[in-house]
Amino acid sequence: MSDAREELSRRIAGEITLSDDPGATLRKWRTDFDVSQTELADQLDVSSSVISDYESGRRESPGIGVVRRTVDGLLDIDEQRGGGRLRQYARVLSAGFESDIVHDLREYSTAVSLEAFYDAMGATEVVRGDQDHVNGHTVINSIEAITRLSSEEFYRLYGQSTNRALVFTGVTRGESPLVAMRVVSPTPNAVILHGIEDSELWEHAADLARVDQFSLATSTKDLDACLADLQAL
Repeated sequence: MSDAREELSRRIAGEITLSDDPGATLRKWRTDFDVSQTELADQLDVSSSVISDYESGRRESPGIGVVRRTVDGLLDIDEQRGGGRLRQYARVLSAGFESDIVHDLREYSTAVSLEAFYDAMGATEVVRGDQDHVNGHTVINSIEAITRLSSEEFYRLYGQSTNRALVFTGVTRGESPLVAMRVVSPTPNAVILHGIEDSELWEHAADLARVDQFSLATSTKDLDACLADLQAL
């Protein structure tokens, strides 16, 4: 686990340092770990206003030393809670899938509103879940994923961020991917079923989304156009 922690620490620190908006990227990772500004400030023994100022850009962008200390603070808090986030990240650090299964797997430098993601996908929302943003996306060929991936590999499709959107392509009714989603915990912020209209959706799809509290949408937009617009997010 220590190797996974060090690798994850380097990746997060690098993303924050190289970001055009380090404060927004820091905020993305803090919220992804479900850590409040107050909790992080207490862990680092600083005032909450220091964290707020960095995230809002009111304070000069943090240097690498501050970034590493902040990242270590997030990971320390997670370990104090039992290491749930770190264990999930450890599962996906070496994730690799064939391109005919996963069309795209991407992390964003800052959180993207669900509405902006829907715009890129040309999606129609069926159910609104608990979250209004996504921190990354994975676009999956639903048939290939369900027939060729083990449950562990399916779980690793999350990528590095838990607060993401999963897009299933090649969908006819949505039953298979949504049933498969029941083994995934925690659930993604949003699931988009690509290839069908909302009127063609499996009759129990909306109920499953409500039970697991994720947003559910459909899209019939050309897949290549979707992928191009997602890359621009």
